[in-house]
Amino acid sequence: MDNLETLRELYRHMEWADVKVWTAVLARHEAADASSLKERLYHIHMVQRAFMKVWRGDQFKLVTADSFPDLRSLLGWARENYAELNEYLGDFTNVDLEKPVVMPWIEMFEARLGRKAEAPTFHETLLQVAMHSTYHRGQVSTKLREIGGEPPLTDFIVWVWSAKPQPEWPDDSN
Repeated sequence: MDNLETLRELYRHMEWADVKVWTAVLARHEAADASSLKERLYHIHMVQRAFMKVWRGDQFKLVTADSFPDLRSLLGWARENYAELNEYLGDFTNVDLEKPVVMPWIEMFEARLGRKAEAPTFHETLLQVAMHSTYHRGQVSTKLREIGGEPPLTDFIVWVWSAKPQPEWPDDSN
């Protein structure tokens, strides 16, 4: 399997895992302190969207978490993002995975690093988005357990063992 196909698999898993977490969160969304779940879920999808805009060369307009009155409206935004992301990932075939990617927010991180940041490659930014999403899904799962929910199994190998199913998005209507 080549790098491009591996990345596509990683993103198919990422969507499936995000959907599993969303389904579990929606089952417990009325629990006390569920607002932190919304914040983490927003962050996951905002970062996914921001990177996609950079990759495509599109203008990124930050939409705040407050723009979503409830979890279902945020779910609709996440689902819409995956539709765009899947279309984008499906379109390229002979992309240059080693081309550098300049991110408009890099100066903020250079200040934290205390030095000039190296330009990541397209390949590295694709990996970053998947790894970042996994990290924050773990935070959502921990919080979900704290409020009495049952976090789903979202490991890549579980997805493989399950015959790599397509995600089944929950209904985003109120």
